[in-house]
Amino acid sequence: MTDDRPDDTPAPGPDAAPEAEKGERIAKYLARAGLCSRRDAERLIGEGRVRVNGKKLDTPAVLVTGDEQIVVDGKPVLAPEPPRLWRYHKPAGVVTTHKDPEGRPTVFDKVADRLPRVISVGRLDINSEGLLLLTNDGELARKLEHPSQGWVRRYRVRVHGIVKPETLATLERGVTVEGVKYGSIHAVLDRQTGTNAWVTVSLKEGKNREVRRVMEHLGYTVTRLIRISYGPFHLGMLERGAVEEVPTRVLKDQLGRGPGEQKEGRPKKNSADTTGRAVAKPRKVRPGARKKAAAARGKGREG
Repeated sequence: MTDDRPDDTPAPGPDAAPEAEKGERIAKYLARAGLCSRRDAERLIGEGRVRVNGKKLDTPAVLVTGDEQIVVDGKPVLAPEPPRLWRYHKPAGVVTTHKDPEGRPTVFDKVADRLPRVISVGRLDINSEGLLLLTNDGELARKLEHPSQGWVRRYRVRVHGIVKPETLATLERGVTVEGVKYGSIHAVLDRQTGTNAWVTVSLKEGKNREVRRVMEHLGYTVTRLIRISYGPFHLGMLERGAVEEVPTRVLKDQLGRGPGEQKEGRPKKNSADTTGRAVAKPRKVRPGARKKAAAARGKGREG
């Protein structure tokens, strides 16, 4: 789930102590520790499951510094580690939840032996597959999910039906389905084979089951859905079920950019960047080479 609510921490007064001395709200601390999202942390507090120095909390308006003894459900909470991010190729048939009442396999069961405790950045439903970002920091997840990032999510979608490009083009204006309003969606027909077609869908909102509902609204039944990118992070050649960490320097660089911006840094020869795309090194041009080439072309045109 995406928590799009603004931080409601009161603004400090002129005589307030620096934030480092005051600490941070307990819900935010629990989220940074990778325990859960900030919203879920507030729910845990409301249910009386969080204690600080032995005292059961009944409000999330409590500041902590990390020096306290913080316990959730009787288990000590470890101090937050530096934020980390992983790309995971989620297979179909796996649920994006920590506990499934129906006993179905979950994403977090699949990666438990390879990663620390993590939470997902957004979700993919059980029948969807492809790129799912995982992080050990709830605040990082909240930031990556927030619409202010302006990041585009792209999907490869197989649908049943005869797809008309002009029908897909109507999604650019946005559409309302069963009372739910969806923003502009860019959809392109890639290939039509008989009564089946592949479509690439790009959107920014990523509401619950958005692609499936919108396609069904147009009269197309989705038979396969693969997320191939989330902002600057791409599925690339990552094998199904595999997980790979995004280098810290790349993560910091992307988060430091404005909404929708992506680094265009110089690629490396015969390698793949953190997005998973194959890249090639540009050819070097020696100083003065362009001028010599231009002069040679000029002589060739004389007479």
